[in-house]
Amino acid sequence: MILAVDTSLGTAVALIDSDGQVRADACSPDPLGHAEVIGTLLERTVSDIGDGVITHVVAGMGPGPFTGLRIGIATARAFAIGRGIPVVPVPSHFAAALSILEAEAPEARFAIVTDARRREVAISVFDGVDADGIPNLVEPTVLVPRSGADARLDGIHQIEVATLDAGALARVGMLAARAGRELTGVEPIYLRQPDVTIPGAPKRVS
Repeated sequence: MILAVDTSLGTAVALIDSDGQVRADACSPDPLGHAEVIGTLLERTVSDIGDGVITHVVAGMGPGPFTGLRIGIATARAFAIGRGIPVVPVPSHFAAALSILEAEAPEARFAIVTDARRREVAISVFDGVDADGIPNLVEPTVLVPRSGADARLDGIHQIEVATLDAGALARVGMLAARAGRELTGVEPIYLRQPDVTIPGAPKRVS
């Protein structure tokens, strides 16, 4: 079985079996308060897996806010370390794209759009699935002013997503693991620098 954790929007946790079917899931749509709910959601999801064995943990890597992403990724990594199993990093927009592809099977390109706050949105453009069944990313994720999204996409169908299906994230991770592919690196996809910065060296006093 595969566990998925994402905190790019709300907080979402899911467990799927080897056929990609959701065995358990729990979520909170609140875009804040990830640290307060993630432990409860994780416990609820994995509390009754019977004889099943979790073999991988899929971490949603964003795009998303600095603090929120760190909480989900740290949780996924801590769980994986505790079980001695690998972490599969997956961009969160891939999960949203797979949900759309499974539900609607769009024939044309479409854009996944998520709120990035500060009157900005994160946009990724997909076109069907590739040979491994993974959503085919044709335009990498970018951060643009909300007022400029229409001009940026130039007629591409936009789908704004407010919550994320962790089951779909787990299925993307499963497909990537089976194909031996890395969909992203180990660094979270912040798109903008965090507000907090490391202070410089103190000035010397002569």
